[in-house]
Amino acid sequence: MTQFLKNSKRWLPGALVSIALIAAILYFVDFRTMLEALRNADYRLIVAAVALAFVWMFVRAKVWMTLLRDRPSYKDVLFTTGEGYLLNNFLPFRLGEIGRAFLLSRKSGGMKFSEIIPTIVIERTVDLIFSAMIFLFSLPYVVNAESSPTLGYMISGVMVFGLVTMYILARNNQWALDLFHKLSARFPSLQRIGGSFLESFFQGLGVLTDGWLFVRFLFWMTLNWAIALLAYYLMTLAFFPQAQLLWAIFGLGMAAFGGAIPSAPGAVGTFEGAVVFALTRFTPDESTALVAALTMRMYNYLNSGVIGGIGFLSEGQTLSGVYRQLMNLRNNGKAEE
Repeated sequence: MTQFLKNSKRWLPGALVSIALIAAILYFVDFRTMLEALRNADYRLIVAAVALAFVWMFVRAKVWMTLLRDRPSYKDVLFTTGEGYLLNNFLPFRLGEIGRAFLLSRKSGGMKFSEIIPTIVIERTVDLIFSAMIFLFSLPYVVNAESSPTLGYMISGVMVFGLVTMYILARNNQWALDLFHKLSARFPSLQRIGGSFLESFFQGLGVLTDGWLFVRFLFWMTLNWAIALLAYYLMTLAFFPQAQLLWAIFGLGMAAFGGAIPSAPGAVGTFEGAVVFALTRFTPDESTALVAALTMRMYNYLNSGVIGGIGFLSEGQTLSGVYRQLMNLRNNGKAEE
């Protein structure tokens, strides 16, 4: 009970945000209009978007595999990617990101947890940069041109600064290691454990110093975002035949930011709120916008549910089992290699 109350300080604020947004959305929508939107939807477009959901996951695995320098097998990376997104959909604290590194370190055989983590940090950082770019591109067309997209610029700036910092550390890893050993000289155990972790961590950051590798990574990442944009456009068209590509661009940008807001697992409430807000910049039909948002939610669940579920079944894992292992990992402050 004590541990539950302690953890509640971390998950309760996000859960309250999700509950408040869900209540606000449900207050304004009309359920009859939602049912009518479901009846009139173009399901051919939805089926096409569902197919793209799996293409998106296959390409996302290639994105991560490129950062991993093709060391694990594509099969392991694909299923671990699905497992990570599945964990994020149902578990708190974004444990899916730690879960990906944890699970892949047990499959690959030759890669350590601390070596895999930097690749996930780089991937998620570039994801946020892409979402900020999409948001900034669409914003002038959606709101008054005199409005200042301060938030988007701030997020872009912070993410670019983070990438530059990681690049500098990767280029000067020996200096950073020497500095760590000097500062931790009075704490032998910290020096031993921390030094081993940092060596693997800097090895993972080495992808930033390989120009051709990073170009390949950006190519696959750009393709991945283009597939997501096309899928969101098809789902928007399924409910709003008059929709233009700009609707999907702004919707995708807002959805990415909605997923970053503290909330219940899987960005429940914040994702739907962000998409409904985006679509209602172009149409007053909040009810149909919510149906489109829920369809996009299913799109996000489908690929991770199928691919991640197959991965868990083939490995004899369960969500609850992995959750316990990750909480032990987090509480102990060290990764199993």
